[in-house]
Amino acid sequence: MDTRTRVAVSAALALGLLAGCGDDDVTPAGPAAGGPAPQATGEPWYDETTPASPSSTTGGTGSPCPVPVSFPLADGWTAKAIEAPKGELAELVGEALTKRGGTTVRCEVDGRAAGGGFLRIWAADSPTVTPRAALESFAAGAGETVAGQQFRDVRAGSFDATEMTWLATNPLAEEDESRNWALAVQSAGQTLVFAVNEGLITERTDVLPAYRLAVRGLAKGQ
Repeated sequence: MDTRTRVAVSAALALGLLAGCGDDDVTPAGPAAGGPAPQATGEPWYDETTPASPSSTTGGTGSPCPVPVSFPLADGWTAKAIEAPKGELAELVGEALTKRGGTTVRCEVDGRAAGGGFLRIWAADSPTVTPRAALESFAAGAGETVAGQQFRDVRAGSFDATEMTWLATNPLAEEDESRNWALAVQSAGQTLVFAVNEGLITERTDVLPAYRLAVRGLAKGQ
């Protein structure tokens, strides 16, 4: 089995287990929800990407995504709480799949039925970490080579937020470089990270519409 195939198999296993579960550059802030036209078109932000059509809302106590914010779900995307693997498998991969750079995954929004990928929501383990610091640790916490980090301050629904984009290279497939986007907000004493990325089987057009919809529609949870 070649390297690319091994990486694809590993990624598929990780997704299956979770289901059911350079120098920093500062770029201009993006538009607020319902604000003016996008300001940073093209690489790396792609603000011209149109948010997906909403179908419902998730977030808050008692929802499949138990975090102190609510956000709209793209049509065809479904929220699922993350359950850590149990038994012998948990000892091998449980923490690796649910922990990343000082954060713990809370839920995942699955868009495979609609031809998309995944949007995952993580909560920082420290209640005092700032959004930017949480993003920096999150990006570095996957064991990948990180480059081209850029940050910007944005308005995400009813929240002030920090957004980050970066390129990541998996050490098992050094020829494959993926673009990542993540946004962090603070609510009810928690720092939350919303993250999507391109991958072997997903492109930005698969994940950015649902991501833009969610983060531009953020509101305080119930």
